[in-house]
Formats: sequence, C-alpha cells, structure tokens
Amino acid sequence: MNSAQSAKQALIELNQTIFDSFNAKSDVRSIVSTRCQHVDKLLQQQWYAHNLDQYPIALVAVGGYGRGELHPQSDVDLLFLTEAELSTDAEQALSAFIAFIWDAGLEVGHSVRSIEQTLEQGRADITVATNLLESRLLCGPQALFTLLYRNIRQEDFWPSSEFYVAKKNEQRARHSKASAFDLEPNLKSCPGGLRDIQTVAWVAMRHFNAEKLEELVHHGFLQPIELDELMEAQNFLWQLRCSLHLISGRDENRLLFDLQPQVAKLMGYEDGTQLAVEQMMKNYYRTVRRVMELNQMLLQLFKRATLGQSKALDIVAIDEHFQRRGKFIESLSNDLFDNPENILKLFLWVAKNSNIQAVYAATLRSLRRARRAQPQALMYHESCRKLFMEILRHPRGIAALSLMHKHGVLSAYLPAWRAIEGQMQFDLFHAYTVDEHTHRLLLNIERFAQPEQKEEFPLGSVLINQLPKKGLLVLGAIFHDIAKGRGGDHSKLGATDALEFCKLHGMNDHDGRLVSWLVENHLVMSVTAQRRDISDPDVVADFAERVRDAVHLSYLYCLTVADICATNERTWNNWKGSLLRDLYFSTQRVLARGKEKPIDIRARVREHQAKAKKELLRRGIKEKDLDALWLRFKADYFLRNQPNQIAWHAEAIIKHKQDETLVLISKHATRGGTELFVYGKDKPKLFASVMAILDNKNITVHDASIMTSKDNYALDSFVILEQDGQPVTQLSRIQGIKKTLIKALSNETPKLPKFRNLSRKMKPFKVRTQVSFPTTRSHGKSMMELIALDSPGLLARVGEVLYRCEITLLAAKITTIGERAEDFFLLQTADGQQLDELQQNKLREALTSAL
Repeated sequence: MNSAQSAKQALIELNQTIFDSFNAKSDVRSIVSTRCQHVDKLLQQQWYAHNLDQYPIALVAVGGYGRGELHPQSDVDLLFLTEAELSTDAEQALSAFIAFIWDAGLEVGHSVRSIEQTLEQGRADITVATNLLESRLLCGPQALFTLLYRNIRQEDFWPSSEFYVAKKNEQRARHSKASAFDLEPNLKSCPGGLRDIQTVAWVAMRHFNAEKLEELVHHGFLQPIELDELMEAQNFLWQLRCSLHLISGRDENRLLFDLQPQVAKLMGYEDGTQLAVEQMMKNYYRTVRRVMELNQMLLQLFKRATLGQSKALDIVAIDEHFQRRGKFIESLSNDLFDNPENILKLFLWVAKNSNIQAVYAATLRSLRRARRAQPQALMYHESCRKLFMEILRHPRGIAALSLMHKHGVLSAYLPAWRAIEGQMQFDLFHAYTVDEHTHRLLLNIERFAQPEQKEEFPLGSVLINQLPKKGLLVLGAIFHDIAKGRGGDHSKLGATDALEFCKLHGMNDHDGRLVSWLVENHLVMSVTAQRRDISDPDVVADFAERVRDAVHLSYLYCLTVADICATNERTWNNWKGSLLRDLYFSTQRVLARGKEKPIDIRARVREHQAKAKKELLRRGIKEKDLDALWLRFKADYFLRNQPNQIAWHAEAIIKHKQDETLVLISKHATRGGTELFVYGKDKPKLFASVMAILDNKNITVHDASIMTSKDNYALDSFVILEQDGQPVTQLSRIQGIKKTLIKALSNETPKLPKFRNLSRKMKPFKVRTQVSFPTTRSHGKSMMELIALDSPGLLARVGEVLYRCEITLLAAKITTIGERAEDFFLLQTADGQQLDELQQNKLREALTSAL
C-alpha cells in the first residue's frame, strides 16, 4: 500500500471511529478540531516529503479549514501563497503534492497566488476576502504569511462599512433562495443556519479585528447570555452536520428525507409520542428561529456601529413609553418590559400604526430578556388579556400577531403555542412546521381582504368582509392545529383548548362555541369537497346539517381555503377552488331551502337536458339524433354532468363515426382542471388502462366518473392536472395523451405498462394500506376509502383488483396528501347491488395484497 492509500485508510478509520462513538452527548467541537489536526499533520508531513519547504511558498488554510473546523467530509480549502513566479521544479513538486492530497481522499479547493494577486482577488470578491480573514499558516515562510495577514487587516482592504453591506447583501440573496422551514433544509445556507452565525462573526472580525465571537462580549456588542445561545445553536447544528456527513459519506449539508431518520437515530433520538425524526427536526426548527432573531438583532447593532446613521431615521413620538424610529418601534427605557403589560402594548401599537414593521434592535434585546424572565404565561395577567383581545379585534391585528410569533411572544402568551413551535410532521404534504403553517394561514386571512387578491380568491374576498367578527376566524385559525403532536384527535383537543381560552378571555358563550366549532370542524369542508361526490344531494344535505347556518358556512369556507393554501405552495389549485365554491353554493341553497324541501332529482335531470339540447340545436345537431343517443343513457349521467359537458359529449359522439374509442380532452380548463372523456364499448380493465397511461405521462387524476350506457358503452369522465396542479393546456401534450389512449384502448384486454420507479423522496415513507367501507344512504352503492402509499401505478393496480373481484367502479375522488393517497371510490357489484360483508373482506384482502 503506497503512502496516499495509507493516508486515505487512516482518514476512513478516523471517520469510522467517530461514527462508532457518536451520540447526542458527543463533543462535536472536539471532533471537528481532531479531524482538522489530523489533516494539518498529514499536509505538513507531505509538504516536507515533497521538498516544498525548499521553495518560497506558504501553505495557508483558508475558510472553514482556516478556522480550525473540519467536519468528516468537509472540503479542505488551501491557498498556496507565493513570493514570486514559481520555477518549473517548484510547480512540479506542488502538482505532486496536490495529486497526493486527492489520492488520499481529501476534497480540496485550492488556488496558487502571489500576495498581490491574492489581495486583488480579495478586493474584487467578498467571498475570497472572507476566506482570507480566517487564514492560518500551515507551512512555509512566516514572513510571507505575516505580510498577507497585515495587508488584509488594513482599513483599505474592505473597509468595515463596505464589508458589512456586502455580507448583508450576500445573506439577503442567500435567504431569497430558501426558507428556514424547508422540508429538506440546508444546514449551512438556509436562514438561521450556520452561515447566519458565521456572518455575525465575520462582520465582527472585520469591524473589531476580532478572531472569535467571544471577543464581542468584551466589546459590549454581545451579552454573555447571547453568546451562550449562539454557541449552543452552533453546537447543535454542528452535531447535525457531523451526523449527516457520517451517514451520507459525502460533504452533504442538506437534511434529505431519506437521511433524516438515520441522522436522528445516530444522534440518539428515539420514537415516542412523536417520531424520533420529528423530535430532531423540532429542535432544528426551534434552533434556526433563535439564530434568525439573534442574527437580525446583532446585524442591526453592527449597522449602527459600522455605518453610523448615514441617513437619520425619522423619530415620531407614540406615547410616554414608545416612539417610532423609521419603520421600527423603540422603547424609551430598558426596563419597560419588567411590567408584562407593556409587552402587549408594544404589539398593540404595531397593529395601530401601519408604518411600524419591525422592533428596534435595542428594544428587541430588552424584549428577549423579559420574555425569558416571565414566571408564567402572559395570558394569566388580566391586563394582558384585555390588550390581546384589543389586538385580536383590530383590523391590523394579524400584522401584530405575525410579529409576536416572529419574536416568541405568542408562545410566551399562549403556552399551547409553545408546544407546536418547530413541530414538524414527517411527510411530504406539510411543508412547514405547525406554528409556521398556522402563521401562514393567518397571513392568508389577511390576504383575502386585499383588493389585488380578488382574482385568486373571488369568494373569499367577498365573505371576509361579511363576517360578523373577523377576530373569531383569527382565533379559530390560531387553535385549529394547536393540539397536533399530543396524540389523539387534534381537532377535538384543540376545540376544548379554544373554548377554555374564550372563557378565560371573557368572550360570550355564542362566540366561544363558534370558535370551538370551527376548530373541531376545520377539516370537514375540504374532506367533503375533495373526497365525497358533491353532485350527490345526500352528501350536500349531510354537510349542510353539520354546518347549520350560513354564518358558520362562511366562517368555515374562509378557514378552509386559508388552511389549504398554507399547507404547501403546491396544494392550492383552481380545481380545489372550484370544488369548494361548488360545495359552498350548493350548501347555501340547501340552507336557504330548508330540510322540508328536498331536491327534486328528476327536475334537475330535465333541466340539464333542456339546457344542453337548446345549445346543441343551435349548433346544428338534429333533434332525432340527439333523442336517440340520450335514450341509451341512464338518468345518473344527466345528474352528474353539467349542461355544457353533456352538450360537448353529445356533439362529439354523434359526429364520431369510427369504431375506435372516442377520447376528448377539453382545450380550456373546466372546474379548475382539464376534463378527459372516454366513450366506446366498455372493456375489461378500461379504468386501469386509462390510469396506467396517465400515470406514465406524469398526469395526476383528481376525479373520475365511471358510467356505462344501457347498451354497455363506457361514458367515463376524468379531471386531470399536470404535476404542478395546473390544467393540461399544451396542444402537443393533449394530442400525445389522446393518441396513446386511443391506441391502448383499441385492444380488447389492454395490458398494463411498466410503471415508473419510486422517487428518492418517497422511499423513506411507509404507509400502511387501509381499506374501509363507510356507511352510505345511496341504495345499491358502496363507498370505499383507500389509504396507501402514493406509488406509481397505484390507481391502475386498484382498477386491476376491482376487475378481478368483479366489482364495478362508479366514481372516484383522488386525493394525494404528500406521500399518502387518500382516495374515495363508489362501487357496486356486477348485478348492481351493494357489497356485502364477504365481498368487502375479499376486496380488502385483494387490495392490501396488491398494494
């Protein structure tokens, strides 16, 4: 074994030793320092072994390696500092040295520069300048390194004020590319990550010529408790990063889904009421929130120190305790928040004054200190409760609540909020922690009232201004998920919490019950719209009975839409908007009509036929052809389809003379999606074949209506969308789907194609297949709910099982919740009956086995 291979083996063994002994109590600072010292020693040995000590070259560690920090798979950043142009011998020796480092398994970032070139590069590039600030001599002439060291600490090499502005802009650009609450966060670059801690240190190093964060305490810019908080946060993030490197075996800084459970296990977390991975990520999200707040506060203090006040901020008096300084609110004394009432007064002024957008740094420091010192939750002070209710009732109350959440005051006020801070759900559906999701929900409620949102939320923008008390909706939003992570039904537990909160805050019984009802039923409208057949009058009647009146309906609609939009950026689409609006207006009509006047189904069928016929006659379709066609269709077809759909189908069928299957795809969005209609002789596995083809085309199906005519022709309708939730509109895409479907359906017994592989993100998730049969009032029909992993080809396999079990599919509602498919099917036996218990069990076993 040559020396490079020996060095590589030694590094592998060092990482294995770290891995074997790593746990939650490991001293991560010692680990990164030990690896750095190991690499130092290796490089120094090889420097002399390659005779590089004979040349005027300094080996300088820069960046993280220059700081003396080296995680198990981190890059080794080196600067070869030269006095003059290198000789051929020196270049060859240096090339051999670099080759050795690579062969030893180290990822190396290096540059060869003279002092003049280094300073020129540093002045031109803030990243290079920052790396140089943390440089450390490993080998070579001390005088050469000292000359560089002195030059980069001269005031004209990145003056403190310019350095601050550059690092602040760099951070702003970095933050714009990611969220602190990403599902797969980058430990280094996400807001609140390691870069945010380092940015504070870099600005301090430049301004004070300091080498460590600890020196900021001596300069009066950092309080000891804040230093401890930053060090604690850095230690935790380092532990995560070290674990990530050990698990992945590469310089990986993203907490990827497939690595998160392994990292949690290595760090000593264990499954309990919450999964180990959820506990770990909760600590992560809480940590980055603290870092973000400290980073904001300290950089604002540095701004005053480095820039002075280049543009004096306008100061406007507010009262005897507060003033506005530019966009900031500022307290007039450092001990103001010793009286907890003043904490709430600060945020009441935020609600009252639209010019206030943030808390001034010195005031934030006092607020943080007071927040930690509170012996009990703020809501147990009567004076604080009165102020909180005033904030809640104010038209700009949500703006104040948003800032309260940002600075930890909402959790200081409401103990239950503290429990959901950083609470994540290990799935692909909930893109944010529970508290951040609720915060975004509140901001969505605020958006409804903004004129520019009318196009996206046409109904919500009307209803939000008609609610009797908007504050009740805000309270329902705050409590809707507050019991998540406790175990049990979070809707019911949260409803109890909400009612107790309302009583404590002196609200009347009616308002308290409304808030509690909203929390308990916050999922009902979305479940009904997305997983039930809302063209069925019985479904709408049941929902209307639960809602009770138009006021409850309006509150619930606003909460539902805001909730869906706050779950992740891709959840809301026009299809869901269309479903919810249809359910809202259908329910409104039922409530207005009352129970004593049920819907006349025959009248609705006649109405749909009459409207469709009028349009078709206008287009030149002969009435006798139309009547002959419709005689073949069952009444259910006219009930489930709108007149414009019936007209579209009928015209195409009458004009279609070929024997091959007719496939229609709407050119314009209908009901928020693209409608696909398949007509032709019914065949075995028709549903399964259509689902397989659409899956392979990367098309998502949200709704399926499966019917046959009296003479056994398929009349199947589907609502399809692209993966991003948008309708399918590209003409070439539409033509490709039609062509593939027609070709596949030309076979009497189509074969299912090979399905795509499971994606990387899906692999860590295990979803137990569950099949249930809820009771239904529909005669001769059975409902089936299926929960399963949303794997490629899922619906095609379901269709195959239904075919084998001789079960007829009538309708399907397809709902994908992250990695989970939660689908609803309307079924009947081949002879048109409900499934009996034996048939249900047989189908359940077949589906569980197949999926």
